[in-house]
Amino acid sequence: MAEYRKISVSEIETLQSNGCLCDDWSEVNVKDGFIPDHIRNVSFSGQIYLGIFERKITFAGGIKRYSGIYNATIHNCVIDDNVYINQIKNYIANYVIRKNVQIECVDTLTVDGKSCFGNGTRVAVLNETGGREIPIYDKLSAHTAYLIAFYRHKPTLISGLCRMIDEYTKSICSDMGVIGEGTHIHSSRNITNINIGPFANVEGIYRLKNGSINSSEKDPSYIGTGVIAENFITASGCTICESSVVNNCFIGQGTVLNKQYSAENSVFFANCQGTHGEACSIFAGPYTVSHHKSTLLIAAYYSFLNAGSGSNQSNHMYKLGPIHQGIIERGSKTTSDSYLLWPAKIGPFSLVMGRHYRNTDTSDLPFSYLIENSNESFLAPGVNLQSIGTIRDAQKWPKRDRRKDNELLDCIIFNLLSPYSAQKIIKGIEILENLKKISGPSSDYYMYNSVKMTNRALEKGISLYKLAITKFLGSGLVKKLEISEYRNEDEMRRAIAPLGTDGTGEWIDMAGLLVPKDKVVKMIREIENDSITSLSEINSLYHEWKDNYLTWSWNWIISRLKTEAGIDVETVSAKELTLFIEEWKNAVVKLDNMIYEDAKKEFTLKSQTGFGIDGKDKTRISDFENVRGEFTSHPAVTEILEHIDKKSKLADIITEKLNKLNN
Repeated sequence: MAEYRKISVSEIETLQSNGCLCDDWSEVNVKDGFIPDHIRNVSFSGQIYLGIFERKITFAGGIKRYSGIYNATIHNCVIDDNVYINQIKNYIANYVIRKNVQIECVDTLTVDGKSCFGNGTRVAVLNETGGREIPIYDKLSAHTAYLIAFYRHKPTLISGLCRMIDEYTKSICSDMGVIGEGTHIHSSRNITNINIGPFANVEGIYRLKNGSINSSEKDPSYIGTGVIAENFITASGCTICESSVVNNCFIGQGTVLNKQYSAENSVFFANCQGTHGEACSIFAGPYTVSHHKSTLLIAAYYSFLNAGSGSNQSNHMYKLGPIHQGIIERGSKTTSDSYLLWPAKIGPFSLVMGRHYRNTDTSDLPFSYLIENSNESFLAPGVNLQSIGTIRDAQKWPKRDRRKDNELLDCIIFNLLSPYSAQKIIKGIEILENLKKISGPSSDYYMYNSVKMTNRALEKGISLYKLAITKFLGSGLVKKLEISEYRNEDEMRRAIAPLGTDGTGEWIDMAGLLVPKDKVVKMIREIENDSITSLSEINSLYHEWKDNYLTWSWNWIISRLKTEAGIDVETVSAKELTLFIEEWKNAVVKLDNMIYEDAKKEFTLKSQTGFGIDGKDKTRISDFENVRGEFTSHPAVTEILEHIDKKSKLADIITEKLNKLNN
């Protein structure tokens, strides 16, 4: 506070003539250049530090006013340069208010005693009765939360992570709150024990208590009309508005909760969205989306989920209480009025349709349809691989990343086919072939983990999975051959050699971050033996893992080319590669043609029902085409055709390149 001086007698006289009061003027400190004319009808108490109020501010509608303090009670505050405060109904107490902040028409803004501003709050995810609590803090990532929630079998790890978070929490606890530079707070009621980051916009809220609104100039946060929030932390670029209610929650970067959404004891990470519905004790990994009323997400882990209207789950059997949990792995969808009884585990990129009363586990059968038929659960494995919706989802996620901050808390790998999903596909082939072997090829139905599969569905699943594996392994190989230079087979083999052994084992999905499991195990060991002692070290590792994804993914592909395609890169010939590339091209084209046919369903006569409301067939067709466009010119359709052409040409180019090595 060296830049401040005691207020002068003449400045006190000016303030008093402007209707200002103070219990003890000796506790008021100001900067050189202080302009008392811009403070009117203000009551001061406690330690007060005032900056320079000289800037003219233009408000909506073109109204201009000088920065300063008007019609307010201020207690124990530091108010920096060019702050504008007006119409404070009760008081502002115990705050450091940074430059260029605007506060107008607020009932109460106060820090009452020592506060940690939401940091350290224990959020009871998955199990409402406790046992998987996540202590939240300002820079919580989805990946750290994942470890704390799911690695309870590692008590030393949990205590180490919780200790680090508790140490951070203690370091920021204070009896003074902070309103960051450039923040606007308007037309709001009671704000108690809240830290607000730079350039945030808080307007029309009903009540905020014990929380932090993190924000930045590049990615400001918005907390809007009617919001009630208690024991919470929001990350930068977050939006909560339209009478949403939040209690004991972490709200991640780019997440939007609006239209009366209700969330309790839940964590939401990057780019989630909750509208109208309700969340209770959920772990919402990146891109968990619920748009509709009557949709309840409860006691489960989700990632890249799209929840249909009226989706619901049950987390207790009326015996020992709400102790059951569910897992829906990345990229899945639930249709309207779907229901799942926990405990259950749904594999990645699956579609859940209907109501399912058995405790199913389809985690090793990705890209599947789980469908209700006559009160029984049927599984169609692999069919989502031929869905235009699956491809569209994978393409839209990166485009819908709302995060603009320089520091991204969640490290996200968007790939549809990856070592993580491919290893599940390989496991799925093994499961389906074993079922066929055990039950016999003449069986009408196969049972697997409380779900039924028809013979036809099983056979189709095996076929689709094999196409997908060929596509994934071949895509990696073709890319490597495309970008590498080689003049003979020895150079060719060196060009496609693995880049070490990292990544050749099992992979896991840490709430959006795809990573070799041994990397996670190594980090856990280092946390347990105190080799890693800070949260910043852990967050740096996540970014390092993301940066190494392509290298480690290539190592995994190399190891599986040998086991799944019989290609040993140490001895492979150009001729063997050309044969596999032809197989890859056929797999890509076959899957793309399936997706093309799936897209065509959206343009059938049945899909035109409801179009051309007052006309006959010609009017209906014309109305449909003017609204939806022609099939052949639809962007998704043209993209499929372009993909077929591009990959076919690429296969021919690489084949020609390899053939030259044999001449």
